[in-house]
Amino acid sequence: MPLAQTRLETLQVCKLLQCVRDKDKAQIEKMSLQGVPHLINYNDANEGHTALSVAACANDDDMIDFLLSLGAHPDVLDFKGRSAAMRAAEYGHVDCLAKLAEKGANMKLTDREGKGILFYCISPTQRHAKCLEIAVLNGAEPNNTDKQGIPVLLHACETAMENEEMCMLLIQKGAEPNSKQEIDIEMTKLPPKKLAREKKTGKSALMAAAASGSHKVVRALLQNGADVNITDLRHNHASHFAAMSGSLEVLACMSAFGALFDQVNNEGNTPLHNAAAAGHGMCLKFLGQRGCNPKPKNNEGNTARTIAKDMGHKEATKEARKAEKSFGKVGKNNEPYAIALYDFVYERQDMIKNMFQKYYDPDEEGTVSKNEFVDTLLGMNPPVNEDELRKIASSHDKGGKIDYAEFIGGKKYVNKNYLMSAFEGKKKKGKKGKKGGKKKGKFKLVMPICTAEEGARTYGGGPPEMFIERHMHFTDTGRFDRDNPPKHPLQDDSAWYLQHPEKTYLNINDAARSGDYDSLKNAFGRGIPADTRDKYYKTPLMVAAAAGNIFMVKFLLENGANVNARDNFKWTPLHHACHAGQLDIVEILLDNGAELDAIAMSGGTPLTRAIESSRENVVDYLIHKGAKMQTENKKGHTPMDVAQSWADIRVYQCVQTKWESLPPVGGGKGKGKGKGGKATPAKRPQSVPAGDGPPGTARDQPSSARQVFDEGAPRQRKGSILRAASALAGGIDEQENITYTPLKAWTKQSTTKELIDEKVVKRERFGWEVDFEDFEMPFKKNVSKKVEEMGGVED
Repeated sequence: MPLAQTRLETLQVCKLLQCVRDKDKAQIEKMSLQGVPHLINYNDANEGHTALSVAACANDDDMIDFLLSLGAHPDVLDFKGRSAAMRAAEYGHVDCLAKLAEKGANMKLTDREGKGILFYCISPTQRHAKCLEIAVLNGAEPNNTDKQGIPVLLHACETAMENEEMCMLLIQKGAEPNSKQEIDIEMTKLPPKKLAREKKTGKSALMAAAASGSHKVVRALLQNGADVNITDLRHNHASHFAAMSGSLEVLACMSAFGALFDQVNNEGNTPLHNAAAAGHGMCLKFLGQRGCNPKPKNNEGNTARTIAKDMGHKEATKEARKAEKSFGKVGKNNEPYAIALYDFVYERQDMIKNMFQKYYDPDEEGTVSKNEFVDTLLGMNPPVNEDELRKIASSHDKGGKIDYAEFIGGKKYVNKNYLMSAFEGKKKKGKKGKKGGKKKGKFKLVMPICTAEEGARTYGGGPPEMFIERHMHFTDTGRFDRDNPPKHPLQDDSAWYLQHPEKTYLNINDAARSGDYDSLKNAFGRGIPADTRDKYYKTPLMVAAAAGNIFMVKFLLENGANVNARDNFKWTPLHHACHAGQLDIVEILLDNGAELDAIAMSGGTPLTRAIESSRENVVDYLIHKGAKMQTENKKGHTPMDVAQSWADIRVYQCVQTKWESLPPVGGGKGKGKGKGGKATPAKRPQSVPAGDGPPGTARDQPSSARQVFDEGAPRQRKGSILRAASALAGGIDEQENITYTPLKAWTKQSTTKELIDEKVVKRERFGWEVDFEDFEMPFKKNVSKKVEEMGGVED
């Protein structure tokens, strides 16, 4: 086909291809009539695309019909030798391929690699299967072989599990069942390592299908004459590949067609070695029973059992040991001829049953005469002679009649360990309970953890709301850094000449945990609530309180975080702060209206969480703030019980002092838990007193001021007609916002000195261990200490 060489031809071809993509038929017709002669068949100068191949790739069958009407040749090729039909088949465009086939496209063409159109059809979709059918019906060569010597059937069988229908169709349409990678005679003289580098193995289609594990394709190949005992250049048998993939059905099918499993490859491995290396115990058992010797060692001096043991495959090791003990021992009902006949019958059981019913048992009584039985099976060329067959028939003879269903089952002439039912795995029998079917012990219903769905995507296709955009600070480090910032935000113009980093997202709680204030500021500025929850219903305030980050807690409260939000276990931020043992955070939360005696799902209160973390100052503070002592969790434990189990002596004494000062519960008629006052009914949490709210808010004003504010003159609705008329009458003009928004403003960075100061503050709050990787928060540290006192955790 003509190639665009001059500037005029190149420009016209590029314009033509663009018009094809834009479906501009009028311009295409004009260019084909008035442009360069035969422009419709020109190749572009880059990859050799033509108008027809572009339309085929775009799945535009209408455009293909239009181009063919203008004189486009259906067999025009690109620089890789691919026709438009090949491109349509590659993408699974059925209508385009059908249109090209209808117009006489040559289906026998091959590309520069020697691949025909069928190579492009091999893909695990229904559309590609339909393309393969169209190509074969229109003359595609089913025995096409590429320049690497790989036949198309071998290429299809390598993914036979996904392309079973395609493989079966190729076999039906005449593909050679014994097709294998073609090797030059000189290649066979090369050493194995060089052959491996050349990717020349002599692999057959049967081996490829066995490696993929498709017993349907293996059966079709063998039924159409494939050699079951063919080997490749490394002397690998198809059973080597089936054993490695663990396909027992493939091995059973091969055994029914006379496979000899005692094969040794160049590495000295039998199929048993491959099954042992992959840990397929049932395949190992089957191969050992069907004649594969388990005792030989490979070139590295390992038997199959040694390999299975070294790889840690217990089942395979067990089966290899059994195979070594039983190999070569012939007993009752495990004679080699009987096993071979059973495999032969098991593979053809439906056909044998249908033959008996059709010719000798039309009434379907289930029996035939002995002579009819023998003659029928001999006509199928079984792997036994007549005498052996009559011997087996005699074992089934009941008054001159043979129950063929019983024969097909094989239980009378084959040991049960050799039957295929022995490879299905044992079913666990349920243990019978005692009277009434009741079990010992108390029944406990496992409580599922409540989790939330991620939710829908946000506007513009972004992730769910819990994932916020990560703030990426970038600048010209040769001009500015954290210790040398720009004097003015507009001075940093590096965004105009630096490549912007890709947009990434992070969980809003991860941002709160790591102290990413900039990402949170941007998210809150876009309207994302400060109480956005993750899948466990935790808010950023809970995460910051649990991490002990007091500055993040203040930041979130200033941005409207709910101080009494609850997670999936009904913990509040105060529960998390007390668990973290941080007094300053506890004080801030209580000052902002946190509920002092909030009860979690387990019945725990902030006071019990503080006791569990063994922080005396937090416990003492909560007690003096009026935290209730006469509470019980779901296990019936009071704060005093928790202190006895968890806390150190100082916290225990603090709780005990308060506990003993309380009056007895119920006038001394309690459960014997110790002293304690009568629990008062729970009161509603008090709202924040006037004057305690953030400055400048309504809560900061006295109640009288709020009342005046609430009961004053009604405010005008924004954008109302009255407001607009009043503004026009008064001569008030709307002011235009002329604020300049730069492409990127400098993000304030903490200087080196500020970072060092932050570390000092962190050490003062958490201790000097905070700088080490094994640092533990108070609760976890207390648990580790208790574990050590009890002797540590057993390995």
